[in-house]
Formats: sequence, C-alpha cells, structure tokens
Amino acid sequence: MNPELINQFDLGINGLPYTIPIHPNLVHLSIGLFIVAIACDILGVFFPLGKPIFKLLALPAIPNNFFAVGWYNMLAAAIASFFTVGAGFYEMMLADPLTDVKSAWGLAAMETMLWHGVGGVFLLILMVGMTVWRGCQRYFWNKDKVSQVQWTYLLAGLAIMFIMFLHGTLGAQLAAEFEVHNTAGNLLRLGENPNLLLQ
Repeated sequence: MNPELINQFDLGINGLPYTIPIHPNLVHLSIGLFIVAIACDILGVFFPLGKPIFKLLALPAIPNNFFAVGWYNMLAAAIASFFTVGAGFYEMMLADPLTDVKSAWGLAAMETMLWHGVGGVFLLILMVGMTVWRGCQRYFWNKDKVSQVQWTYLLAGLAIMFIMFLHGTLGAQLAAEFEVHNTAGNLLRLGENPNLLLQ
C-alpha cells in the first residue's frame, strides 16, 4: 500500500477507512450460521438414533427443536450474507493486492478477486434459495410430517459447504498471498514491526 495513497484517502494501514476488515468477520458469521442450520437439521432427521444418547445425558431434546434451530439459523445465514457480500465488494474496491505473485492455485490477484466476487454472489443466491426451500418445507410441504426436511435439501446443504470451502480458500489466498487488507502484511512491506500494534 502506497503511504501517499493512505494519507490521501485517510485509509488505515490495511487500506480501509476502519481498523478491522468487516468482510472476514461477517464471512465467518454467515458460514457458521449455515453449518449450524444444516447440522441441526441432520440431527433432527437422525434423532431416533441419538435418542439413547440424549436420554443418557439427561438432555430434554425433541426433533422439532433441532428443526426450529435449523430453520432460524438458515434464515439468519441468508440475511447476514447480504451484508457479507456487500462488505466484500466494498472492501474489494479498496484493495491494493500484490501483483508480482501467483496464488497456490496459479491465479493472479485480479483473477482471484474476480472469482471470489462472482463466487460470493453465487453463494448468496444459493443461500437465499436454500432458505426459501427450507421455509417451504417447514410451513407447507412437511409441516405435518415427522421429518421437516428432505434428503435432497440436506445433500444440497453439504454440497454448498464444499463450495464454501473452495470459495473461502480464494478469500484466504487474497489475504495471505496477495496481502489484501492484511494489516500485518502491509506493515511488513513498509518495514515496520506489526507486533508494536499489540502493545
């Protein structure tokens, strides 16, 4: 990051007008909510197998509780993902990546940012679609059934988790290899000690 550019736009050492990047924090919220949603729905489906364990641990669990947690976490994941993608695009516009390196996948910085941006929008669409699908199962299709979710829904959720892993790897490469909004990396490039920030 050019020190003159930092002063011109009043940007911090990480290239942002605030101390801590917002996008990486929201990413982990969106991913965590999605994983908990799918995990709870899986626990609800397999509840009969786990019933002895819950009884042994004296946990008053019923399948509907797992399905409720699955639904509300999926809804929250979709809502949070709008903010995640929005913050990602805002922070991407302020990015000043290293241009003389390639990622572990052999991509340049701009290619990595392009794929990460397109992937973020794609995942947002998938998450909204999963939320609509989950809502239809909860309130219309399966509302009177023992299992509130379909097997295809659970398998789609697991497939999306794999896509999230690939997509998250691109984001990690942007921070680690291209030093996008990486405070420690930018301080090292300027010849300063990042440990002094912790004191």
